[in-house]
Amino acid sequence: MFDNYIQSFTNFWQNPRSIYKSGSSFRLLLLSTLTGIFVGLVASAFFLGIEGLRHLFLIKLAGQSLHTPSGEELFHGDPGSYTPWLIPVLTTSVGLLTGWLVMKFIPNAQQDDVTDGTDSVSKTFHQDAGIMRPLVPLIKGGTSILTIAAGGSAGREGPITQIGAGIGSWISFRLNLSPRERRILLLAGAGAGLGAIFRAPLGGAITAVEIIYTEDFESEALLPSIISSVIAYTIFTMIYGSKPMFDIPSFSFEPQELVFYLLLAVFCALTGFFYVKTFYFLKRSIFQKIKKKSGLIITTGLGGLVMGCLGMIFPGLLCGGYGLLEMAILGKLSIAVMLGLLIGKTIATSITIGSEMSGGMFAPALFVGGMSGGIMGQMGQNFFPQFISNPGGFVLVGMAAFFAGVGSAPVGPFILVSELVQNYDLLAPLMLASAVCILLTKNISIYENQLENKFQSPAHAGELFVDLLQAHTVNELLSHLKQVYAVSENMNFSDFKQFFSNTNQHYFPVKNEQGELTGIFSSTDFRNILFEEDVEELVVVKDIALTDIISTTPNEDLNTVMNKFTQKNIDALPVVKEDDYTYLLGMLRRREVIDFYNKELKSIKSGTVKLSSGMRHSQSEEQEQ
Repeated sequence: MFDNYIQSFTNFWQNPRSIYKSGSSFRLLLLSTLTGIFVGLVASAFFLGIEGLRHLFLIKLAGQSLHTPSGEELFHGDPGSYTPWLIPVLTTSVGLLTGWLVMKFIPNAQQDDVTDGTDSVSKTFHQDAGIMRPLVPLIKGGTSILTIAAGGSAGREGPITQIGAGIGSWISFRLNLSPRERRILLLAGAGAGLGAIFRAPLGGAITAVEIIYTEDFESEALLPSIISSVIAYTIFTMIYGSKPMFDIPSFSFEPQELVFYLLLAVFCALTGFFYVKTFYFLKRSIFQKIKKKSGLIITTGLGGLVMGCLGMIFPGLLCGGYGLLEMAILGKLSIAVMLGLLIGKTIATSITIGSEMSGGMFAPALFVGGMSGGIMGQMGQNFFPQFISNPGGFVLVGMAAFFAGVGSAPVGPFILVSELVQNYDLLAPLMLASAVCILLTKNISIYENQLENKFQSPAHAGELFVDLLQAHTVNELLSHLKQVYAVSENMNFSDFKQFFSNTNQHYFPVKNEQGELTGIFSSTDFRNILFEEDVEELVVVKDIALTDIISTTPNEDLNTVMNKFTQKNIDALPVVKEDDYTYLLGMLRRREVIDFYNKELKSIKSGTVKLSSGMRHSQSEEQEQ
């Protein structure tokens, strides 16, 4: 027996190519590892590019003293001479360059009005079969580096999510994978990008598979996303270390603080409405109208100019703002300052992203959520010092709850924040506040290409068809079947022609003298002798009927029935008893099954029917292709 195990193990490694080709799961795990390696290296270069150019542009050239979180201070040195006017020059130049590059090389990208990298991943998953043109993440990633480094109020998480997804899509396209595998690698790459840039492998993986829906998640992509995220995180931390982004003390949850965390969730919902409504107002009512009249280049240039002027006056609005978040956690910002930063960051981000400059809304959302938490934490401590000893924990909870609400991501954000500070002591309030905030912000989202669930996604259209039909049986359609007439096997062809001329039937069950089903034929089976008068009295129905009957039973599921229709290219099946295949109950037509599916789907979308728990999501690779 031991020799057999050794031989099996040897065969496994002697023929890896056949294992790769035959095993979809093995192939995906292997390619997820490869995706994680590429994304980890690219994320490291992306991070270095942003931090290096930011230090050059804003600190050395513009002379700004920006706050950098303790775990990300790559470059040191005194600021250069104070030249704040350089900020709008930089942001305007980057805006004009961004508009020109997009119009020149990826004009279709600006026609979609998808301004955030994370939202672009959702669109690619749902509408584009997981295919992302390599130029899109390349140009968007490069211009995002310039936008953030010049001071644009945008985050690096959205762009690296898009870049990671683009790498996964490119690998799957080059290897000619199926649409299903391509979509999975797309999300695996997105999760790897998030996991690396945040140093949060689990939070990044979960966020990637849930951010494409508002009330669902892509379960098939979870394991590949975790693997690619861990690999990318490992590479990133080998280069930059695993030190947390924030150098802050550990926070613990006290039961008496629970009611204040609930109030924080409500406040985050209010600021979330303000954040989302402001963004869409500036984007749709101002910048999209400017784009229609003057074009994209003018729009992005104008956005860069306005953002630069804001940043010149209020330097705290520049870039992602993680350094100020660390100060808020440490209690170094007043309520008035945090309120001003909350309002200003919302407007600055709406201008930057709404004008279609490159960047993400992830980091600004965490910033606004953190300031919301800081305000509530300090107010609670001021009025109820006996209950709240350290308001810094409210900043962390606010970050997760706010993004969970405006991003419709219930699980990933609070895990991500916990990994971000390498502390899980606040997990209970993180979970509670996130859940409450999601309930209160159910109808808003910063991502326009999120869909509610798999039922609405074109990516799962065929899969839903299988799932829905598997949950129902032929018995449910028996009472709706149209009347069908059987013919006697001894009827001569002349009498049958008379019968045929007076009916709309196309399929004819055949019975013997005992009333038993003995055969079936269709109108195409006798077409070649229909006008042969010499055979009318010689041929009987039994001569043209097929005795190899393909039938169904009341307990057979409708998906199996549809497979019989398609495999044999027939449009009707006789329904017979479970224990007596010669007893005809009726004829089931393909059209009736499709009509039933359409009615059930309409009921599901309207919320009047719930799918049974036994539904299986198991579309084969061939079906999806």
